[in-house]
Amino acid sequence: MKIDLPEVVAEVTAEFDRYERALGDNDVATLNAMFHNDPRTIRYGGGENLYGFAAIETFRVARTAPGARTIAKTVISTYGRDHAVASTLFHRASTPGKVGRQMQTWVRFAEGWRIVAAHVSVIDES
Repeated sequence: MKIDLPEVVAEVTAEFDRYERALGDNDVATLNAMFHNDPRTIRYGGGENLYGFAAIETFRVARTAPGARTIAKTVISTYGRDHAVASTLFHRASTPGKVGRQMQTWVRFAEGWRIVAAHVSVIDES
């Protein structure tokens, strides 16, 4: 297995950037489309544990826009041509002294790259 093939890293980075833009714009349709539509898809959030695409979709539709954030230390790691992990830190002006952490597992399907698992949490900044 080849790790971090440049062309695959570029593809996933583009999808990750697209996700960030959609998050900033509160583009719910795009955010939902980026998750794999499957009952096994999971998103652990700051205050919720969502099992299955339907729960993630319902959460996104009901959620108030989270507000602007800045990201740092983003790492995109790819494994072969069809699997990747994206990790980043984020800060929001609304939560001073806190740092957010986000990890996403991406898989390439026939319809393109999709998130199959995600974790978002916030901790005290050290």
